[in-house]
Amino acid sequence: MPIASVNANTLFLIILILTSILLPAAGKSETLHLAVAANFTDVTRIVVPLFEKHTDHNVKVSFGSTGKLYAQIVHGAPFDIFLAADEARPRRLAEEGYAVKGSGFTYARGRLVLWSADKNLFNKGEAFLRDDSFRKLAIANPSTAPYGLAAQQVLQHLGIWEALSAKLVRGDSISQAFQFTATGNAELGLVAASQVKAWPQPGSQWVIPDDYYQPISQQAVLLKRGEQNAAAVAFISFLRSNEARTIIRDYGYAVE
Repeated sequence: MPIASVNANTLFLIILILTSILLPAAGKSETLHLAVAANFTDVTRIVVPLFEKHTDHNVKVSFGSTGKLYAQIVHGAPFDIFLAADEARPRRLAEEGYAVKGSGFTYARGRLVLWSADKNLFNKGEAFLRDDSFRKLAIANPSTAPYGLAAQQVLQHLGIWEALSAKLVRGDSISQAFQFTATGNAELGLVAASQVKAWPQPGSQWVIPDDYYQPISQQAVLLKRGEQNAAAVAFISFLRSNEARTIIRDYGYAVE
């Protein structure tokens, strides 16, 4: 196939496969600095130890909202890979020269859930939201967290965004929004399905219909700093593996 007919993603994948074969030959373990969207915390804590066991590389992880991690990368934070909760910011990083062009791919598709730790709080989530009989509803900050933006879209779809504005408790990330809900500081929250799945008790929950908000396509991207890092290249390959994809799926995400 002529090189001119290969698109950027395909070409990057070919280079990635070749590099992942050649780099381990040096037999040197390296350290990977990973920036991860907060909603992916539970999966990361399983995937990273498996990766370290398979490769002998070391991984240091920083969790946060996608918007704040993006800002840190732009201001020089020493990350090698960014696992975002959207596709917009990885694309912007590539356009702005902070990430390797063609390296972005969707590693998970997120789902939003209305959830309460109280199993008796509601049976019909949409009706409960519309009834407006609760004190506080936790969401992530729509400006910095894709799951927060999705929560805003749900409430706008239902026509109650303005009516509930005084009752909203905004977390810096989806992890903080979940924490507010799990501790009872907010009776319920619009949180990630993966967080609910990892929680030991089901509580009350309503899985939000997909057409109530824009798809949450979570993209990974190799940053410029990690381009020559064997650990970063190996982790990208591992994240695409069937083993990692099975774990991601088990935590309530859709995978391509």
